[in-house]
Amino acid sequence: MPYYRAIGEIPRKRHTRFRRPDGGLYAEELMGEEGFSSDSSLLYHVHPPTAIVKSETLADVSGEAPLVPNQPLLPRHYRTADLPAGGDLVLSRQPLMGNDDVRISFAAADSPSDLYRNSTSDEAIYVHAGSARFESVYGALDARAGDYVIVPRGTIHRWIPAGQVRALVIEARGHIRPPRRYLSPTGQFLEHAPYCERDLRGPAGPLLADGEDVPVVVRSRVGLTRLTYARHPFDVVGWDGCCYPYALSIGDFEPIVKRTHAPPPVHQTFEGPNFVICSFCPRPLDFDPGAVPIPYNHHNVDSDEMMFYAAGDYSARSGSGVDVGSITLHPSGFTHGPAPGAAEAVIRAVEAGRTTTDETAVMIDTFRPLLLAEAAAVAEDPEYAWSWARALRERSG
Repeated sequence: MPYYRAIGEIPRKRHTRFRRPDGGLYAEELMGEEGFSSDSSLLYHVHPPTAIVKSETLADVSGEAPLVPNQPLLPRHYRTADLPAGGDLVLSRQPLMGNDDVRISFAAADSPSDLYRNSTSDEAIYVHAGSARFESVYGALDARAGDYVIVPRGTIHRWIPAGQVRALVIEARGHIRPPRRYLSPTGQFLEHAPYCERDLRGPAGPLLADGEDVPVVVRSRVGLTRLTYARHPFDVVGWDGCCYPYALSIGDFEPIVKRTHAPPPVHQTFEGPNFVICSFCPRPLDFDPGAVPIPYNHHNVDSDEMMFYAAGDYSARSGSGVDVGSITLHPSGFTHGPAPGAAEAVIRAVEAGRTTTDETAVMIDTFRPLLLAEAAAVAEDPEYAWSWARALRERSG
């Protein structure tokens, strides 16, 4: 996180005696990144966070889902509405694609999750529909449609949905952060950044719970384990630091526009190890009198591009079968762009008075090829790869 917060009760100095009302010491827990060399937070527990009484191996259904090469090389289209629904937002994720840097899943969850600690990945959860309460050792957040919820690695948390929640899940093999170019050397958002500290919602707290023999599902590099803690881990009376979960609404992302069409880096929202996350939001159309206000054909020679279509009318893919809830994958080695005829259609709309876009989408560009989850094949549109040729033939004939 780029800025400091303090929640609840904490002593004036770090690592000094901080006593409970009964005279005993609160137990410190430092949550730190990169071996004490990067962001951290210091939490104060009523009980030691180290006391476990049981450990059990769990089957790892989603984490062990096989990934296969995108071979033969094709652009892909998945309809998330066709993926299995139900379960919780942690163990019922439907894997879509991934590589050694990032894993992308989708969930349509309707049940509370177990307490969960992902010790291998930072997570970015984009809430597409519905709402949920996110509870953690840091406190609680109310997550609603359009929110990104960033969960640092190692955070014990759970999701409590209000009805069904549909969400895109991004798990990084490193840390997910605001792009460095948006920040000053000391971590403040700069004036040109498309969002700032005021747009970030941190947890309210502290969130205190009591209980004994409390199970927590832990993901480590070797799979899933259920650790049973002697006392409930939600016993933090206060914490401070720069490492904690937070939410950002995609509606608070301020689009950057030009007179002619701007490339995707202007939409960048977060960065991870060898990938970026971008937000496409409603914005003014390109306003040069001669502008072609639609993406141009492009070949990302160093990256694969995954796009989740969250809302609105995505004019560039008109007639391709892409709709709200669709996910497309345009791999390196394939030139992609608007459907034939889409540019002319948007120009006509501009000449008739249209001045803004209305699409909302989340894009993930990876710098290593994305492999495909075999389980996602049930939601794939097998005709998508030929949609450009089909549109071209229809216009010609």
